[in-house]
Amino acid sequence: MRYLIFLMFILFGGQVSAQKVGGSWYGKAEIMLEGQSHNYLTELILKQKGQDVQGVMGYYFKNQYQSFFIRGKYNSKTRLLQFKDVPIVFFRSNDSKPSVNCIMDFEATLIASKAKSNLKGYFLRKPQYKYTCPDLNLMFTLDTEEKTDSILKEAVAVQRVWKPMPEEVVFIPEVTVEKTLPPPPAVVKFEERKVVLSNEITVKSDSLRITFYDNGNVDGDTISVFYNKVPVLQKQGLSVQGINLYLHLDSTTTIHDLSMFAENLGSIPPNTALMIIHDGTTRHEIFLTSSFTLNGTVRIRRQ
Repeated sequence: MRYLIFLMFILFGGQVSAQKVGGSWYGKAEIMLEGQSHNYLTELILKQKGQDVQGVMGYYFKNQYQSFFIRGKYNSKTRLLQFKDVPIVFFRSNDSKPSVNCIMDFEATLIASKAKSNLKGYFLRKPQYKYTCPDLNLMFTLDTEEKTDSILKEAVAVQRVWKPMPEEVVFIPEVTVEKTLPPPPAVVKFEERKVVLSNEITVKSDSLRITFYDNGNVDGDTISVFYNKVPVLQKQGLSVQGINLYLHLDSTTTIHDLSMFAENLGSIPPNTALMIIHDGTTRHEIFLTSSFTLNGTVRIRRQ
């Protein structure tokens, strides 16, 4: 009997420890600050391969909605899921447009049972934000039925359950160009316009997360993005919800030009955008302007 109990314990423990975190999760994060009742309605869509986890996080706070690509680790022995450098809107922000103020670390433990699976943990503030950004309690529940009436949709009638779409998250491998072929029409149009260097930055990583927002009133601006004169994002409309681009820098060159090509000028010319570049440690904010005669460009150097 003792042997059977011990065997059942081993089997049950093995099943729990082998639990994975892939799937759709929904829940909320609450501010750990006395006298404050703000919370963030949040969803995660995760894919897991071994210890590596990647996917998309979206959250709604006040009148702001943000979504972005995330990548982290899951320890199957401790059941700890971790994501570093998650951008969270400052809870006292009154901006009408998304404004990232706090960079926080996500740490949650998987709690699995026959009834349901939860991720319970925290958004933990960085040392540089200890006087401004409080930690957040978080609790997520695995959506085993892929429900369409999640907590996020119920809270915002016009907001569907967010799923990663090609135009919202784009994975860009290292770019190569076949020089024996004629350039595509998009490249020809791009080269007909003058490249105007708006800024030059230095980054520490070869993997960047780049987000584009409409700078000012949302007036129908549509852009394409060129990396070293090669189109990597085409005909995307700018809005208060960022367009996320995950870019791997070409290792064969030291200078990397990222250009914004105006597909139209919207109702208020010229075409303007706020570009946010994050290399894992540093966040750069750059304002770009493009028209039918010039391409706003930022030059990136790898440290």
